[in-house]
Amino acid sequence: MSGACNPASEMSLLQAWLAHLYTASGAVLAFLAATETFSGNYRAALLWLAAQVIVDATDGAFARHARVSERLPWFNGAKLDDIIDYICYVFVPALIIWRALLVPETLATPIAAAMLISSAYGFNREDAKTDDHFFTGFPSYWNVAVAYLLFGGWSPVTNAVILLTLVVLVFVPIRYIYPSRTPVFRMLMNVAGGAWGVAMVVMLWQYPRVSPTLLLGSFVFPVYYTVVSLLLHFGVLKRPRTSARAAHQE
Repeated sequence: MSGACNPASEMSLLQAWLAHLYTASGAVLAFLAATETFSGNYRAALLWLAAQVIVDATDGAFARHARVSERLPWFNGAKLDDIIDYICYVFVPALIIWRALLVPETLATPIAAAMLISSAYGFNREDAKTDDHFFTGFPSYWNVAVAYLLFGGWSPVTNAVILLTLVVLVFVPIRYIYPSRTPVFRMLMNVAGGAWGVAMVVMLWQYPRVSPTLLLGSFVFPVYYTVVSLLLHFGVLKRPRTSARAAHQE
């Protein structure tokens, strides 16, 4: 009968929209992190950003399960994801740097601006995310950088040097592993990344009195991540060949 409703089709569309809504919820989490930043409650701000990391790590699986690209082909989920990522991984961390004065006061605005502009460039490279699951240039993990600056309690000058170094690395076209979708050492990367995530949450709970031993130990994963990325980039380790079609279907 023409014009009759198709409950299965309507449910499929609802699932697709719910997957996009789940991604979009990251904007609300970013807003909550920003409000806590202006209140000077940086631990709460980082907790909201940590919640968004969980959303970001899982929304792709929901989107693929809901087959959003087939059911809502006119709605650009990748663009939505990039917008949320920029707000949460770049804008709010830059706001924390500025508000918490983690760098010399005279450099707070210029360094925040450098973070925002460099990552705007990084996000808009055609090869920002490659088909074989790598990021090009420092992948704007400013939320992680800010967390370490808060946990470490280093001098403002040291923090400024660290941040400006990362700004420069955004423009250096080194390929960094996409941790959750890497074709190399995926199981080890995910297990190590999970343990590191737990350590970060514990330090966040301890803040502002973070255990120096735990802080030092937490650097194992970032160092491992960076070293493996560099070995792959320079060809010391070989990347498996992955077709664009296969990469799209993962």
